[in-house]
Amino acid sequence: MPAEALALSIVAPKFPSSFPISQAPFVPYLARRASSASASASSSQTHSTTLSKSLQQENYEAIIGIETHVQLSTLTKAFCSCPYHYGSVPNTHICPVCMGLPGCLPILNSKIIEFAVKLGLALNCKLSLRSKFDRKQYFYPDLPKGYQISQFDVPIASHGYLDVDLPVEFGGGHRRFGITRVHMEEDAGKLIHAASGGYSQVDLNRAGVPLLEIVSEPDMRSGLEAAEYAAEIQRLVRYIGVSNGNMQEGSLRCDVNVSVRPKGQAKFGTKVEIKNMNSFSAMQRAIDFEISRQISLYNEGQENQIIQETRLWEEGSQRTVTMRIKEGLADYRYFPEPDLPDVVITEDYVHILRSGLPELPDTKRRRYEQLGLTMQDVLFLANDDNVADFFDATITNGADIKLAANWIMGDIAAYLKNEKLSINEIKLTPHELAELIASIKGGTISGKIGKEILFELIAKGGKVKALIEEKDLILDPAKIEVMVDKVLAANPKQLEQYHGGKTKLQGFFAGQVMKESKGKANPALLNQILLGKLNAKN
Repeated sequence: MPAEALALSIVAPKFPSSFPISQAPFVPYLARRASSASASASSSQTHSTTLSKSLQQENYEAIIGIETHVQLSTLTKAFCSCPYHYGSVPNTHICPVCMGLPGCLPILNSKIIEFAVKLGLALNCKLSLRSKFDRKQYFYPDLPKGYQISQFDVPIASHGYLDVDLPVEFGGGHRRFGITRVHMEEDAGKLIHAASGGYSQVDLNRAGVPLLEIVSEPDMRSGLEAAEYAAEIQRLVRYIGVSNGNMQEGSLRCDVNVSVRPKGQAKFGTKVEIKNMNSFSAMQRAIDFEISRQISLYNEGQENQIIQETRLWEEGSQRTVTMRIKEGLADYRYFPEPDLPDVVITEDYVHILRSGLPELPDTKRRRYEQLGLTMQDVLFLANDDNVADFFDATITNGADIKLAANWIMGDIAAYLKNEKLSINEIKLTPHELAELIASIKGGTISGKIGKEILFELIAKGGKVKALIEEKDLILDPAKIEVMVDKVLAANPKQLEQYHGGKTKLQGFFAGQVMKESKGKANPALLNQILLGKLNAKN
């Protein structure tokens, strides 16, 4: 039966066009801004306009808060035994419970409580030893029960914070953003809108999938801060293993609330919600656009045109557009979920989960700083927990800290990007990388030979010592001496300059000898013989 036949068709008024999900492979994010446009003939006028706009924006302050939905990596849904696999044929992972059929009772997946407590601890929250589920009433075609099982007045975690390091290229710095609450709930289904706009289809595979919603305090002041906050949330849920955090799969979804107020004003401005941001860079651009839009309305005396609404980010036009207007607060008519008991956890249970948490991203960054690494190195290495584990294992095997960081961030990272692989999918081991670094640092092989061996280790695996032997390196002092003599004879001018005090030319001669040997001369032996020749009396 074709997939289209399995979807439940609903003829309805026109819905917004479906939200595109990027199919590009995931790349760990550190916020980056697009490069500025090239200057036109009227660059002086453009500069004047930009300066004027900048001065106008300095009089206002943006207030930003984020609601983040994290889809949990459980084997089954929140209240039934159905599995969930992203990309499955529509309506093939459903049952009477997640379809909301009458007479069906939910049974809580205990793994959700474990993941919620872990995330609450990682976000430095106060945990509720007794919390409860509530029914959130609203009606939409992708919500089969007509209500969502969520948590209202007693969330499982609250009053926490998240520490974030901003990218060095944007001035760096440390920020702490408050966490209002973390609560458990179930996801809704998914609407698939027809291209004609005349009808929509419902896929209930996602209905009942467990979520944790993280609500931040309105502590962010720019698109950059908001994007880095969201990236840190993604990093955190991956570190503790509660979610894969893939935005392109909808495993991490952020709704951003933005308002603007004149500096010095205590009262918040009118809040606008932004949706449909499928990457952190899109989030940054959407927020910066919305801030500029609201400031422009203030400057034109039309601040009353800023209304409480939900706006969509249009990637093509790089702007936000109205999706729906909110006429006051929604009345969800919350009441305690009668079919589920209270969630009760003990201090002993919390202690066990706390002791099982891994080293968290911020703690890891502080440790890397103490190792003497630059903040740029720190942010790169700690961005992915698998890369961080590989780096830690490499230096545990005795590798020089800075050299290990350089190899991982340089040639290894470039290979992973080109081949679209993770560091766990290559044959190279931390022990062999440490051996390779030691061989280069000790002068056994050159950097050029080291790179050749590195790529062989990445693709095929093996032992560094065995690969060095296969390279048929030149270890005979007599052969190296012949090559040194040849190079010195071929470069009398540089030799005279060396004897005249330009001792840095030793590197030039070493490079020429290495070129003569096709990179096979032992670097330590080469430099020993070369130095002896250069400093010998005529």
